[in-house]
Amino acid sequence: MTKRFVLRRCFILFASFALFDVRTSITHKSEDGTEEWGYVQVRPKAHMFWWLYRSPSRVDAGSKAWPTILWLQGGPGGSGTGFGNFLEIGPLNLNLKPRNSTWLQKADLLFVDNPVGTGYSYVESGGEFAKGDVEAAIDMTTLLAEVSKNNTVGLRNAPLYIFAESYGGKFAVTLALSLLRAIQAGNLTLNLRGVALGNSWMSPEDYTYSWGPLLKDLSRIDDVTLQASNRLALKIQQQLKNKLYENATVSWSDLEELIITNSNKLDFYNFMLDLEMDSIYKPGSGGGLEALMNGPIKQKLAIIPPNVTWGGQSDSVFQFFIGDFMKPRIMEVDELLAKGINVTIYNGQVDLICSTRGTEAWINKLKWKGLKTFINKERTTLFCGNQKQTKGFTKSHQNLHFYWILGAGHFVPVDQPCVTLNMVEAITQSPAS
Repeated sequence: MTKRFVLRRCFILFASFALFDVRTSITHKSEDGTEEWGYVQVRPKAHMFWWLYRSPSRVDAGSKAWPTILWLQGGPGGSGTGFGNFLEIGPLNLNLKPRNSTWLQKADLLFVDNPVGTGYSYVESGGEFAKGDVEAAIDMTTLLAEVSKNNTVGLRNAPLYIFAESYGGKFAVTLALSLLRAIQAGNLTLNLRGVALGNSWMSPEDYTYSWGPLLKDLSRIDDVTLQASNRLALKIQQQLKNKLYENATVSWSDLEELIITNSNKLDFYNFMLDLEMDSIYKPGSGGGLEALMNGPIKQKLAIIPPNVTWGGQSDSVFQFFIGDFMKPRIMEVDELLAKGINVTIYNGQVDLICSTRGTEAWINKLKWKGLKTFINKERTTLFCGNQKQTKGFTKSHQNLHFYWILGAGHFVPVDQPCVTLNMVEAITQSPAS
């Protein structure tokens, strides 16, 4: 397996807080008004695509306002309007059939193809891709300022929750801080209520260090591979300490290749499966989604330029994040907690790439003053409906919340939809019954 394949597969403080003045936007709305989508030019020749779904389950409950969820996909280069929408939480599945577990039951959904170059977002000839998390956050802040400017999509007053998956977690925390600063500066009117980090790549050092011991305990690798894995993990640790972030990205790729080769192609998104068994990201599985997005969906949306192909620039996106890919974003979580923003972390039990062991390790590095009390809190068991089977656990202290989701891999909404919907309702305080 080539390093190029591994790089593409795995995750398919601001210098400035001023918003760019080049914003131009194109919007379109469905006939029944339940969907709205459009482009915002966030920088010269750099265009970001967004897609909003209004929930048919919306209710007015007085003290509880109907929430909006902004979904951020991973990658960098994974499309929220594609993967998150049609494979995970949107109203329709890949076959354009209704999804029983859509998050629209609890909130309105806003998908954005972030960063520029992802999905339907694109850069014209002579334009520039975002170079790292900070620039991506500024672009997203520019987009949200434009989309919410006239409150045509109802973002100004609705409680906004940023939900993220995989590398999207790093986008989420940098974006949340950018939004807070823009709000404080009077450049943006939004009601940011919380950030939810699902199996998020927040501390690559802790995740890569967890892989070898975890897989050895599961009998998926032997002692020889464990020793080789630990050596590479220590190499990554030293490279990060010396701020050799691009070198660490190469070492990460080497470590993944080592494990995949010596575990008979283990699935990094669910360590109970082989790579070919992955229902979402198995090799060659993207053809159906690609055909859908470049066929019926592109035709429906009607505003995608003819020369723009969904996912056509995604490979280029990752190359501009190689320097940021292995950087931790723990300090940003600390800053959000200190500012009183609700931070929820949820993890699928059988995910390897962002293992629960690694997530617990980086949580323990937080400087937040409530951490010790949080750690000592007892967990509450999670069930689903009338079922007696344990579906997970949760605990909270002040504005930090953690969910352990049993039986789920990297894609928690797909693997455990029922308990995930309950979690979404609790996080957003949705008035949905």
